[in-house]
Amino acid sequence: MKKDNSPWNWIPTLNFASGLPYAIIISVSVIMYKNLGINNEDIGIYTSLLYLPWVIKPLWSPFIDLYSTKRKWFVSMQLLISLAFLIVGLTIPLSNFFVISLAIFWVAAFASASNDVASDGFYLVVLEKEQQSFFLGIRSTFYRLSMLTGNGLIVVIAGYLEQEYGDKQKAWSYTMIVVGLIMTVITIYNYFSTANIEAKMAVMKTVSIPHKSFGEVFATFFQKKQIGLVLAFILLFRLGESQLLKMLTPFLIDPISAGGMGLTTQDVGVIYGTFGVLSLTIGGIIGGIVISRDGLGKWMLPMILAMHLPIIGFILLSHFHPGSVFYIYATVIAEQFGYGFGFAAFMMYLIYVADGESKTSHYSIATGFMALGMMLPGMLSGFIQEYLGYGNFFIWVFLATIPGLILSRFLIFPTDFGKKSAQEKTN
Repeated sequence: MKKDNSPWNWIPTLNFASGLPYAIIISVSVIMYKNLGINNEDIGIYTSLLYLPWVIKPLWSPFIDLYSTKRKWFVSMQLLISLAFLIVGLTIPLSNFFVISLAIFWVAAFASASNDVASDGFYLVVLEKEQQSFFLGIRSTFYRLSMLTGNGLIVVIAGYLEQEYGDKQKAWSYTMIVVGLIMTVITIYNYFSTANIEAKMAVMKTVSIPHKSFGEVFATFFQKKQIGLVLAFILLFRLGESQLLKMLTPFLIDPISAGGMGLTTQDVGVIYGTFGVLSLTIGGIIGGIVISRDGLGKWMLPMILAMHLPIIGFILLSHFHPGSVFYIYATVIAEQFGYGFGFAAFMMYLIYVADGESKTSHYSIATGFMALGMMLPGMLSGFIQEYLGYGNFFIWVFLATIPGLILSRFLIFPTDFGKKSAQEKTN
């Protein structure tokens, strides 16, 4: 690869452009609707339905694999996402903003899911397998950094504007316009930072699937070894997390009398945008490094535990409601570090599952099942939380991580998968 095509030039911003729309559509929308008076049940149902494009993206991922270059796809989709957020900002002051904004978020979600397929494909095609494992931590870190930018910086901006104007609709309207402008700048950068490598690579003729039908692409995925166990693991691995993510922000914002922590919108943004960002960055980088050094087999169990055990911190917060914000920071630091460190193992395993001739489409199918495992439990999370209360809800969330942990012990894969070869280490 030429020097000016170094992965360092495009991996950070390309994955930032994947994570930011996801954060706004799936997470920040929860905060926005909560502050604009939508109840927890409606938030749980309708924002979880926004996962659907990521669930069904395998239906059109072969089309992205077959037609045009992945670079053209992700640049076009990022531009569409930018326009969608700008339009959402303009619709919030309307009386029927909830329905209209959800519809536009749906358009942005489909564009974002397509952007993910194209970006993942670009990563899998352009980089060698050893490079993929090394940059996995960087890729995961910048993806999560973009999500924390949404849950941190963007929420801080919204909270500041709420206080400045005393009008939550105006504050969130301006905030969504700012998000649209940020995405526009990132899109322009990605257009210039990613070279049109695919058109020059003869190997593309062998790693793409021009001679296979859509049906054959799907069929070969479901013929993989242990496919039943693999799908069960993908669907259940994030069973707890899917519910935690939906109800965590309402928990932090709701008053203590309702079982929450009584924080302001700006407080939540600051907590996730400071130490949360730092913890996630360190965790993600370390996760990628240890896999590339020792292989996935050695670190799979420790990384899964690191990802799920911090939920205990939220159980303690919900039962004791400590007065000091220090305990909230400590819990968030542990949760973000564990997530950055642990999620790298899961994504590396998905790369293993997708490995083969139709890797782009198969990776898309695997992540589609992952999104399904996020969507369905998330839809029920509001009802479960209202029934159990926050304290018992977080206990339930922790118990929901056990099935995925058990299934992981029966997965068969090369223990050194993702490990750098001796030649790579000397380069």
